[in-house]
Amino acid sequence: MLGSPIRHSLSPTLHRAAYAALGLTGWCYEAFDCGEADLPTFVERLGPEWAGLSLTMPLKRVALTVADEISPLASAVGAANTLVLGEPGEPRRAENTDVAGIRAALSEAGVEHVSAAVILGAGGTAQAALAALRELGERAPRVLVRDPARTISLSAAADRLGVQPLISGGLPDVGPPEADVVISTLPPGGADVLSERWGAAPWMTRPVVLDVVYAPWPTALASCAIGAGCRVISGLAVLLHQALAQVELMTGHCAPIAPLRAALDAAIRGTGARQP
Repeated sequence: MLGSPIRHSLSPTLHRAAYAALGLTGWCYEAFDCGEADLPTFVERLGPEWAGLSLTMPLKRVALTVADEISPLASAVGAANTLVLGEPGEPRRAENTDVAGIRAALSEAGVEHVSAAVILGAGGTAQAALAALRELGERAPRVLVRDPARTISLSAAADRLGVQPLISGGLPDVGPPEADVVISTLPPGGADVLSERWGAAPWMTRPVVLDVVYAPWPTALASCAIGAGCRVISGLAVLLHQALAQVELMTGHCAPIAPLRAALDAAIRGTGARQP
């Protein structure tokens, strides 16, 4: 697992639980703090014993530059959270399992079709959200950002995906969304100001709200949405489902979900955090 900061990642908990469930006793999974500038050197130094890498912020876009092959989905999204190394001599392949993670998290909440959606943020996870929503039928989601000038990568991803997002600036100044689904891809604290405004105004609809942040929980956005009567999903659901897809890519085996969910629940209880 690579990223920065990485100290509190729960990915090792999930992957280790998967290896135990699959009987892969010789496998291990560790977390390493790694910034964008360090990624190429880190990858070049890997030995033949490495099967793959999980990648989180801020490496999801730069991951494409260290891969020999890029899956069609990762290429369209413009971001990857997985690098599959395979056998010695095989090409390094960039994959994106965030899309599957978002889609599965929404499906667990009963969302199978979306006609109106709002995305908060414009980073690599927002690009994955565009792809997930497209699979659910939404091709023109509203994207709320602080600065529309910083949406070049998101707009390029939208073109490749064949969707037409409606990008709006002035993130803290908009009211509660009228939508089926709201997906926040903002970092911890990023939606706090917006939540203050939404918490003081009536919600015309009760969307399913997915906040990719899971610690600390509940976020201000989650609390606001719960208070408005919305169904709320934490980023743990996305983390769980994208990890299942990563395990299959790296090991060639499909891990059962129950042991991973149990390990995740135990880890969360250990921190004293509350989850829905």
